Amino acid sequence: MLAVRCVAQSKDDPLSGLHVGDIPEPEVPDGWLSVELRSAALNHHDLWSLKGVGLRPDQLPMTLGTDAAGVLADGTEVIIYPVVADQAAGRGDETLDPGRTMFSEKHQGTFSEKVIIPARNAVPKPKGLSWEAAACLPTAWLTAYRMLTSRSGLTGPGTVLVQGAGGGVATAAIVLAKALGHTVLCTSRDSGRGAKAKELGADGCFVTGERLPEKVDVVIETVGAATWDHSLRALRPGGRIVVSGATTGPNPPADLNRVFFLQLSVVGSTMGTRDELDEMLKLVAAKGIVPEIDSVVPMSRAHEQFAKMDTGEVFGKLVLTA
Repeated sequence: MLAVRCVAQSKDDPLSGLHVGDIPEPEVPDGWLSVELRSAALNHHDLWSLKGVGLRPDQLPMTLGTDAAGVLADGTEVIIYPVVADQAAGRGDETLDPGRTMFSEKHQGTFSEKVIIPARNAVPKPKGLSWEAAACLPTAWLTAYRMLTSRSGLTGPGTVLVQGAGGGVATAAIVLAKALGHTVLCTSRDSGRGAKAKELGADGCFVTGERLPEKVDVVIETVGAATWDHSLRALRPGGRIVVSGATTGPNPPADLNRVFFLQLSVVGSTMGTRDELDEMLKLVAAKGIVPEIDSVVPMSRAHEQFAKMDTGEVFGKLVLTA
């Protein structure tokens, strides 16, 4: 069967370790299921694996991918929940399990014609949702949903700033925040991305670092060092930054004086629970939400999508089809 794998790692030339080719079909352990792939979507996690982040050399070769949708042996159409974890170990929240992992870390990933998953990780696909759209939702969109709900502290409509329009989580956050009833502002270094963000529902888009017309209740932060100071300055007293990534660096100046004087909160967020994925899928279906997709190609042409992601010139999700 065809699979997209990491066979070597390089920080400077990550695509040199990417291999697309046939591998033997895997065995299915007790309590696990085989999913016949229909579509899958890239995340930065896949590129980082090729760069040697979060994946040890002794784990190679590793099939990449955390996002996918497909069909079970009985014909059931499913979306794959990407976290492999124990709810009990996380005291009811599998994202808090110290031993949690995602596909393509400890277990082979989703970029293969057949994907082997724990039975609990098969989530029914909403009717009417295309395969390409379904594949986009489990990682970036679920991350954004958790940030905006259980981690944001918002109990009603608020004002949300999304840093870095165009990224997978940021794009999802704009759409989901509007669906949840919030006023949404965003930032971008690129005017084209800003215009696209407004098409998706953003109430305003500003140059990265620009002074905003109003203070916000919550900042959705995935960029890190390049936007951190702006995120802190954008908050109203008592506001909150929810951070799930740091693509431009994890160690910006903390500005603790501002944090304590304005009683700001900095809250981490990682992925989401299976129950939250269920909740988000209901919202997507009820609101008729369709994820923004940059491009779709067959899995045999996966190199093209990885090259796009490596350049950063992407708006929305990059999708592979089986």
